[in-house]
Parts: sequence; structure tokens; C-alpha cells
Amino acid sequence: MSELLIYLNGEFVPKTEAKVSVYDHGFLYGDGVFEGIRAYNGRVFKLKEHVDRLYDSAKAIAMEIPLSKEEMSEVILETLRKNNLRDAYIRPIVSRGVGDLGLDPRKCEKPSVVVIAQGWGAMYGDLYEVGLTGVSVCVRRNAPDALSPNIKSLNYLNNILAKIEANEKGGDEAIFLDQNGFVCEGSGDNIFIVKNNQVLTPYTISNLKGITRATAIELLDEMGYRTIEANLGLFDLYTADEIFVTGTAAESAPLTKLDGRLIGTGKPGPLTGKMVEAFEKITQNSGTPIYK
Repeated sequence: MSELLIYLNGEFVPKTEAKVSVYDHGFLYGDGVFEGIRAYNGRVFKLKEHVDRLYDSAKAIAMEIPLSKEEMSEVILETLRKNNLRDAYIRPIVSRGVGDLGLDPRKCEKPSVVVIAQGWGAMYGDLYEVGLTGVSVCVRRNAPDALSPNIKSLNYLNNILAKIEANEKGGDEAIFLDQNGFVCEGSGDNIFIVKNNQVLTPYTISNLKGITRATAIELLDEMGYRTIEANLGLFDLYTADEIFVTGTAAESAPLTKLDGRLIGTGKPGPLTGKMVEAFEKITQNSGTPIYK
């Protein structure tokens, strides 16, 4: 099997040769942004939405990406073509670029642009059939007035600390709370609960405006369910009839146990099953074609 080709600042280079400077502010300070995108069956799912979010993140940190949105989209597609991929996970990354050891971003002359694409299977394996085990964690989600969770930045230490705690507690996914004790999201996905035939999800002020989340809301609407945004506490999760999480990497997955408590029957619920099925259908039949 030939080595993966990585897009790096205008060139496609083999994976083992794809390198950035140790003076790049993305490496030194997590100063940059990224996206996670999926390709299914020869199409990139929600490409425009992901590229738009990448540029929104860059604007929020006052960084200008040296490619237009159209050029970025084409680079993503060409990276897939170069690697002959039809089903893949794609990671465009834009860092502040090479500077010095100081914090001042003005010392960075030009952002670095990297696009990685590789084959990707089901993130949670057979857990889609039985459900994830979640644990609420002590580490709190970044406060929006300190570092907005809607900036998909290279500084993911908040998420990693939550994942470390979940690993120690034997959970498949961490559940973040904010400083007020409201439920935010998982370490890598958004959260939905079903209670008395109603679907609720936290506000996005304290969690990422997930593209899979928005897709789920659209699909639920087509099924006749209006999703209600609300402040939710752990009590609401413990007593839910169903919980499912959504994310680009996670897709749509049931969560059937949280902090030692079974959710509903302890098995994936009926609406969650419909959601998983609907999401699989839409991803297999829509998106931007990779190959003409």
C-alpha cells in the first residue's frame, strides 16, 4: 500500500515527510483551527458547512486563511483523490504559522495549511448496537467568556483532560458540565435526550455548533419531532428515556449508561434507532462528489 499523501502549504508530500516547524505557533501554543469532515461512498458530507465553520473559527481568532473557501474545498477534494479515497475522515488544519518563542501572533508571517485524509471506520465499533457508557467529569467546559467552545481550535486540552478522566472512570465518553452545573456536551460530540416523546438538547453557547447536531435536528424534524434547546442538568440525563450523541467522528450513537445508571431500558431506544438509521441513509446518499 502506497504512503498517504498530505497537503502541506501548496504541495502534496508523503506522510513521513509532512513536517512543520517547531516554531509554528500551532505547535508552540495551540494557535490555530481545524475541522473534522467525513466522506462516505465517494461524497464529502456537508463540505460547505464544514469549510464555513473552519473560516468562522479562524475569524474568531483574527487569523486570515491564505486560501479562499472555494480553494480550500478543492484542496480537500484533491487530497481525497490523491489518496484514492471514497470513505474517509478529513482533517484540514490551519495554524498561525512560523513565529518566534513569544506570544505575539504578528511575528507569524503566514498561516500554515495542512489537509490530512485517511480511511476511517465506525469510531465506537460494536457500541452502536449496545450503547455507550458515559461518565460526568469534574473538569468543566471552557467558559464562553474565556475561550468559546465554538472556536474549533488546536488547543484541545480541555477535551483531552475530560477524556483522561473518562478513561480512568471506565467510560466510553465524558459528559461536560459548565460552571453552573448545566450539561454542555461530550468530549467529542453533542448530546440529545428523549423524555416523554420530546427531544431536548443543550444550547450551543457552551458547546460546539455541531454540523452533525444540525443534521440530526433536521432529520428529527422530518420524523415529526421538534428539538427543544434547554438548560439541562444531570438529573435530566439520568431520568431520560433515551440519550444519543452526535458528531462527525462519532456519527449518531446511543448512550445507554451514565454514572452507573441505566438510561431508559438500558438498551438503545426506538427514536435513537431511527436517528442512527436516518443518519446512515443521508450520509450514503448526499454530499459533494469527490470524483467527477
